[in-house]
Amino acid sequence: MIATTRTITSILDRVVQGERLSASDALLLLESRDLAAIGSAANQVTLRMHPESYRTYNIDRNINYTNICTAVCDFCAFYRSPKSSEGYVLPRAELLDKVRETVELGGNQILMQGGLHPTFTLEWYEQLLQDIKRDFPSVNIHGFSPPELHHFTKVNKLSIRTVLERLKAAGLGSIPGGGAEILVDRVRSAITRGKVMTDDWLNVMRVWHELGGVSTVTMMFGHVETLAERVEHLERVRKLQDETGGFTAFICWTFQPDHTNLSHIPPTGSFEYLKTQAVARLFLDNVPNIQSSWVTQGLKIGQLALAYGANDMGSLMLEENVVAEAGTVHFLTLDQIRGAIEEFGFDARQRDVRYQLVDASLESRAILANRSQQAKTNAPDLVKLIVP
Repeated sequence: MIATTRTITSILDRVVQGERLSASDALLLLESRDLAAIGSAANQVTLRMHPESYRTYNIDRNINYTNICTAVCDFCAFYRSPKSSEGYVLPRAELLDKVRETVELGGNQILMQGGLHPTFTLEWYEQLLQDIKRDFPSVNIHGFSPPELHHFTKVNKLSIRTVLERLKAAGLGSIPGGGAEILVDRVRSAITRGKVMTDDWLNVMRVWHELGGVSTVTMMFGHVETLAERVEHLERVRKLQDETGGFTAFICWTFQPDHTNLSHIPPTGSFEYLKTQAVARLFLDNVPNIQSSWVTQGLKIGQLALAYGANDMGSLMLEENVVAEAGTVHFLTLDQIRGAIEEFGFDARQRDVRYQLVDASLESRAILANRSQQAKTNAPDLVKLIVP
């Protein structure tokens, strides 16, 4: 049953005052249509957690080193089967050139993910990391989502702890939260085959955090999950964060159905996106940062997300290939991202994966480098995004 306005107000008043939101209360909020009140509460919590005068962004590049994948995900338009003529593995020289361009444009990180390749050994991935760190020692490699890492254990017949220890020694800096979708086995079984299930996804992150690493965590919603299952996802994230404290940020986005096997599902709109993000901010009281998803929502809703729980505009993302394959293409320059933050009355500051601000002189050089690149291309946008 949908709660009354008085009930919603009572829930929001309590969480704004610092009381931990219960799962049942979170479900009532997701069932509610009172977006303004929920957003206002999320914004108040954000301002309490982040009273600083700035909001942040990052400059990185999503390098998909391969699209070959043994898993079958109905929501993914990017992957290709091992026998597909459209499968690829990026040549090492090309991959390193992508890192080089990222650094030249002020990036301090690469987001590196691929499919579940059936034959690559752990030594192949160790060499990949070592090659990148050899040429770009200061770049953080935010790499290999939990599904990939769990897959490595199967191919190499090694424990997840051993896999992570070896990759960390080779140069892995942090882990992205990809492949979470909805952390409920019913949902995962319905939309994917041959991919890590909930407990193993969480355990990859648990062990990485135990090794001193940090990671992000995500949620892709608006497909076959129920509202209660969205809350169940958030519960599992909060519980692990209580245990380890290793998640630096939460990012949620709406499923993009075009060109996927779930294309019959109507797209989830901005109303539901903003409400879900706001509820996530209220519920995840132990996750310090929330990223806006302008990549799937576009500039204006991505900007508005700063009033619905987000304190970070995410990445300039010089390249993105997964969401783009599903037909979602948004274009933002660095000046647009900074302008979106400044229009909201905040200073725009570049940060790293741990949400530490980069040196102001490096930030200024990045701004100039991006403007110069923009002028050279003589195009309205720095890079065309290809979105999952």
